[in-house]
Amino acid sequence: MSNELQLIEKAKTGSVEAFTDLVESYRGRLFRYLLTRCDNYADAEDALQDTMISAYKYLHSYNPQWRFSTWLYRIAIRNLISNKDDKITELGELGDAENDPLDHVIAASERQNLWSSARRLLNDEVYTAMWLRYAEDMSVRDIASALDRSVSWTKVNLMRGRNT
Repeated sequence: MSNELQLIEKAKTGSVEAFTDLVESYRGRLFRYLLTRCDNYADAEDALQDTMISAYKYLHSYNPQWRFSTWLYRIAIRNLISNKDDKITELGELGDAENDPLDHVIAASERQNLWSSARRLLNDEVYTAMWLRYAEDMSVRDIASALDRSVSWTKVNLMRGRNT
């Protein structure tokens, strides 16, 4: 039995230490992904925390047929979708936000970033599929599982994303 599966079994019996060890190796990669999907660093931190809480809460439902990372990303994606519907943007109330020079510098820098460009051009699911494939090096099968889509849908949309 692999070390990861041992940690999962220990975490399922209530070991917080085992769960911490288990998710620590995924924390950085998951956070980088969430940064590309959230409006700011604080939102990405919140999304990461929500994902970890959900993972701990629903660890009993993890199926070892899939990679643990696939299961974590699926939780993160579902949380992002549900939180997107609940989000209230306060930017309009800030007034001067569009005149902040720092915001203009950051925006210019992001326009030069490939993932920022992809984020603007692709819909959420295609962007996520592209990220999981090329940033996280996930297999097409794992991506299909994480997105709750078919392998065919995943292949077609990866191709469309590359073409875009």
